[in-house]
Amino acid sequence: MSDPGGLDFNDLLQQAQAMQEQMMAAQEAQAMQTVAGRAGGGKVIIEMTGAGEFRSVTIAPDVVDPADVELLEDLVLAALRDAGAQVIELQQQGLGGLDLGGLGGLLGGQ
Repeated sequence: MSDPGGLDFNDLLQQAQAMQEQMMAAQEAQAMQTVAGRAGGGKVIIEMTGAGEFRSVTIAPDVVDPADVELLEDLVLAALRDAGAQVIELQQQGLGGLDLGGLGGLLGGQ
């Protein structure tokens, strides 16, 4: 069904549905991936999925100093931030492969 301006709403709807399916597939793929945030030269490692679920924390025994707990806290926080940044990058990469310009240019695509 076309309007006088030449816009085919059925085609537009099909393109929107295809884009939604692509987005869902990209989200599922990223959720299955695992990233590892590291700090202290790999002395503290935190693994999490692309969906943001934390999987594990690994701490090298030589960074566990009862006299300097603050250093260990800082390393864990740095590893968490590194893992979180990697998840954000993973999400951006997943969206980068989508054809967002396929909706007749409505989203700014060419």
